[in-house]
Formats: sequence, C-alpha cells, structure tokens
Amino acid sequence: MLELSDYETDLVEKTKTYIFSHNHEDHALVEQRFENLQILGEAISRYPSVRETQKLRGIYRSEEQLLEALCSFAATSHLLHIPTRVVATKSYLVAKFQAFSLIHILAGENPEFYKPLRRVILSIIHTLMAEEVYISCLEDPGFTQDIKFNIANDLISLWDSGSDPRTVRHLPALDALWTARDSSHPAFGTMSGMSELLRITIDLGADWQDFLVTKLSIEETRSALEEFLFGLSCEEINTVRTRLMELNINAVNQEEIYSYLGKQPDYGIINSSDFRDIYNFYVDRRDAAILRQKISADGPKRTLEEIYIKYRIAQE
Repeated sequence: MLELSDYETDLVEKTKTYIFSHNHEDHALVEQRFENLQILGEAISRYPSVRETQKLRGIYRSEEQLLEALCSFAATSHLLHIPTRVVATKSYLVAKFQAFSLIHILAGENPEFYKPLRRVILSIIHTLMAEEVYISCLEDPGFTQDIKFNIANDLISLWDSGSDPRTVRHLPALDALWTARDSSHPAFGTMSGMSELLRITIDLGADWQDFLVTKLSIEETRSALEEFLFGLSCEEINTVRTRLMELNINAVNQEEIYSYLGKQPDYGIINSSDFRDIYNFYVDRRDAAILRQKISADGPKRTLEEIYIKYRIAQE
C-alpha cells in the first residue's frame, strides 16, 4: 500500500503540532493536504500490484514476464502500455512532494524540522530521478543481464510501493552533493572548475570522493560536473572560456557571464530554497544531454547524477 513510512508519519505529526501552536488556519490546510494524500494512496493501492499474476482471456501476465520485458527494454515512451498503478504512483510521489513542501514552508525555519523535512523532500526528488536512471540502465549495453535483472526488480519495487531501497542507499551522497553546492555558490573566476570542485569535495563523503578519483579523468564526467557546479550548459561554458581567451582576461564574475552569453543561461537561476528548482535543473540537464546524444554533439550525454548512480550500481 502507498503510505508514509513510520519516520515520515512521526515527522508530520510533530510538525503539525508545531504549526498548530502558531497558526490554526495553516494547521487546517496541512491536515487537509495530508488527508488527501492518504486517500490518493489508498485509491492507487486498489489497483493490482505490479507483482501480481493476472489473467485476461486466458493469457497470464506475471512478475517474471514483466522482469524479462524490462530487461529487454528498448523504448521509454509506451504510456498507454504501462500499468495504471505505475502512472498513478508517480502522481502520488508528486502529491507527496507538494505536501511535504507545504509543511517545509510553514515550519522549515524551525531548526528542529528544517533538515528532516529537507531530507524527505530530496528523497522524493531523487526517487523520481532514479526511475529515469534505471530505465536508462536497462538500455545500457555496458550492464550485464544479471545487473539489469536486479535493476528491473528495483524498478518494480519503486512502481509498486513508491519507494526504492537502492535510492535510500545513494541518498546520503546525493544529499551531500546538493548541500555542498548550496553552501558554496559558484565563483566563476577562471572557469576552470577546480576551485569549486575543491571546495565542495571537502564536504563530501568517501563515496563521492571515490567516484571523483575514479571518473574525473573522463571528459564526460568533467563536463557534467562543470554543468552542475556552474549552472551553465557545457556549450555556454565553452563560449565564456573562448571569450576569456579572446580578451586575454584571467577571471570573470557572474554579471560578466551574462554579458558574454548575450542571454539568460539555458538552465536558469537555481533557487535552492525552492525544491522544484532542484528537479527542474536536473530535467534541463537531462534534456540537453539527450539532445546531444541524438544529434551527436559534443558534451555530456548523461547528467552527473546518472553517471554517479550508474557508477555505484556497477560497484555493487
């Protein structure tokens, strides 16, 4: 059944008590929002589990068949062929994101709730990202059938319950990456990326440091990391670097970046206090990577998050 975990339920109840002590109208709004979320979860849970064997006109569809189909996955856009529960579960995650974002707005300034709420919200965002990464893994010829089978099983778990044990394992590293980025705003300088990399690496754990040591020599990883650090597309980064060389300038500030580009950056300005911007930033980079792949253009063909999760999966 789609429902909040015991930890999430306890956090919501404590936060609601705090909100009630400050504003009864806000508390009523929160009560309604989470009641609606519960009703939505119960409604979705009435659809058959993705794992259940079903029979239609003498034809059986089992979990084993679904796993086999996923492991030979070729296309990512078969909306009308996807079980209703799969589509509905994503809607539940969006509704859950909005419900927790609401109480984060109303109570997030209280230090007791800020980090726990932020962690839950980021876990939802990374779960949404994980679904796309898993599908990409199933299409990746670099993974063995055994690994693809495990990924397909995780994907079914995500579709069936709205949570994913693999994402939980990777969440601390992804959370640490965003925390480090938030605490170290881009200092464009020479546009080498090294100062930003050194500043955030100090705050990252062993998993990320191991990843960077292993993968940073690869051009795609460097480009994807630079996009993440600077908030600019690789094409824009190259434009600014070329401009610096032409003008024989050693450093640049944020205002000059915009003047060199002659437009607003492709990825927009990230407001880390609005969690939607975090997901939008990922989607923008993902779409740009997919376009480069389609037209065989230079630059990263995957986001930094995808490269990292695939690396960790290969290590497991």
